[in-house]
Amino acid sequence: MRLIGVLVVSLVILGSPASTQDARSVVDAVARAIGAPGIGSIQYSGTGYVYGFGQSYQPGGPWVKFNLKSYTLLTDYERAATREDQVRTYLDPPERGGTAVFIGELRQVSFLSGDVAWNAGPDGAAAPAPLALDARQLQLPISPHGFVKAAMAAAPTAVMRTIGGRRLTVVSFTWKGKYTVNGYVNGQNLLERVETWMPDPLLGDMLVENVFSDYRDVAGIKFPGRIVQRHGGFPVLDVTVGDVQPNAPAAIEVPDAARRPGPPVGRVEVVKVADGVWLLVAPVGPNSLVVEFRDHVAIVEAPFSEERSLAVLAEVKQLVPGKPVRYLINTHHHFDHSSGIRTYVAEGVTIITHRGNTDFYNRVFKLPHTLSPDRLSQNPKPARFETLTDRYVLTDGTRSLELHLLEGNTHNPGLLLVYLPRERLLHQADAFTAPPPGAPLPPATNMVNARNLNLAANIDRLRLQVDRITAAHGRVMPLADLWKAIGRAN
Repeated sequence: MRLIGVLVVSLVILGSPASTQDARSVVDAVARAIGAPGIGSIQYSGTGYVYGFGQSYQPGGPWVKFNLKSYTLLTDYERAATREDQVRTYLDPPERGGTAVFIGELRQVSFLSGDVAWNAGPDGAAAPAPLALDARQLQLPISPHGFVKAAMAAAPTAVMRTIGGRRLTVVSFTWKGKYTVNGYVNGQNLLERVETWMPDPLLGDMLVENVFSDYRDVAGIKFPGRIVQRHGGFPVLDVTVGDVQPNAPAAIEVPDAARRPGPPVGRVEVVKVADGVWLLVAPVGPNSLVVEFRDHVAIVEAPFSEERSLAVLAEVKQLVPGKPVRYLINTHHHFDHSSGIRTYVAEGVTIITHRGNTDFYNRVFKLPHTLSPDRLSQNPKPARFETLTDRYVLTDGTRSLELHLLEGNTHNPGLLLVYLPRERLLHQADAFTAPPPGAPLPPATNMVNARNLNLAANIDRLRLQVDRITAAHGRVMPLADLWKAIGRAN
């Protein structure tokens, strides 16, 4: 499996490290080659591709790909601040896989200043993004000029390695007392690659790489003409650099709104859908559905993180005291729906998922979690699975829960529908998300209609008797909302 293989191989550094003084001479040579000493800030822009991390079509496959119509990154090294502005569009035709559906172009602007991270909302207002703080800070030492500055402030070591028949010097240091950063320097004293590891709820100590090529002279410095960043072995960003501005103006001020705490990851709001059925609505990430049976409980979806899973489990104990959680139903492998699944494995809960997911889960469950240990890493145990290909039924003789494959969708080949026949209730993930009550439906696009029409076709194919739909992303809604979205009479 490529994702695992890249991670394991890249963790190995061979050879005996040189002294700190020797390493500093290498760093000094790189600094002179790229003109780092005189750089307080830098801005570059370009075009290329951006990818949806954790949203691959197949488990273990590459992240879904989009056009990057424009990309600009401003970095202020003196203030540890960044502004990233990107505009993405779909490929033609669009790739299969996940991420949120958008219309035409999607612009995303994100910021960092010191220990504050925030995004620009649709209206331009600042939206706090504290969960993105570590990842954005970690971008600083893995950029060419940022690597030099961070290495100079640390106690670096150096070792020679032969990679692909070429001799490279690997300069390593620890950043923020936690993160190992390795830079690969060639014979021209240019950084070809910088790697580090950051914690991910599912992938554990995840490899993060920046690969630099096609260096050129720009206003007295050298800067790469192409930058490719990979997370977990697959690209997340591929930029062909156009304009470069050394020491660009970098007045990135922190708005007051950006300092507010973000929505709590562990908070869920309980919405009773039917007797013994609750939707746990989350302010961040997908919702979970709780279904009570005679002597146990089943939960649909383990999104986001261990913190969320523990909050859901605590809420279930209040809703259904005395009944164990026996099953977790995983609708598909996308990381926003599966990043809390390890918590249930640690609790001994049986995972029900599509058969195509088990090899992937069994592999990633074995990955090290040293940067942010979770319950499964502290108490390892094998996962218990029940799998299906097209249909599965849980029943206690009174209540039945049916799982059906959502055939023919472009989101994920193992995407499951959850159907409660007695309640005439359908729970679905990523197939249809209606706006809040009273709000207009978004303009139709081919992408939106494809998902909605596919869900409707599967309801017809399976002859499901549905009155209401619950959404992993969204709310409880009447079936009429789906019909309205696709222009179909009730």
